[in-house]
Amino acid sequence: MQIIQQPQALHVVGIALRTHNGEAFETIPPHWAAFGQAQLAKRLPHRLSDDVYAVYTNFENAGTDNSGRYTLVIGHAVPGHTPELPPEGLTHVVAPASTRAVFPVERGRIDLVGAAWQAIWQRTDLKKTTLADYERYQPDGSIHIHIGLAPTPGTP
Repeated sequence: MQIIQQPQALHVVGIALRTHNGEAFETIPPHWAAFGQAQLAKRLPHRLSDDVYAVYTNFENAGTDNSGRYTLVIGHAVPGHTPELPPEGLTHVVAPASTRAVFPVERGRIDLVGAAWQAIWQRTDLKKTTLADYERYQPDGSIHIHIGLAPTPGTP
């Protein structure tokens, strides 16, 4: 794990799913399949890169924990100043600038992401914000999970 400062908000446009942890292992894999079929890269000419983001946001218990329903948006980062609305059927979400704990997942091992999340949510040493967390998948197979952290006293 590494602690970083994400100085700017991350803007992602993609396809949305409303789910909860009790059904996630059944609902999220088909959502990823739908993302693959949607060929969003072709629909988002202003995307910042070919990196794929899976943003978890709109938590039912935002600021408290990840129990309850949340929204998962899988897509690509776009410039924050893009004035137009997302293409039809797509959603725009924002992961705010913040301090983040970044957890690497073994390169190319998408099958290990679920277990990594379970380990992260078991940690009691991190004050998680539960506002907008995300996975970043890079073309070279790198996978990182970014968790928003509450500021510690005395920091902005």
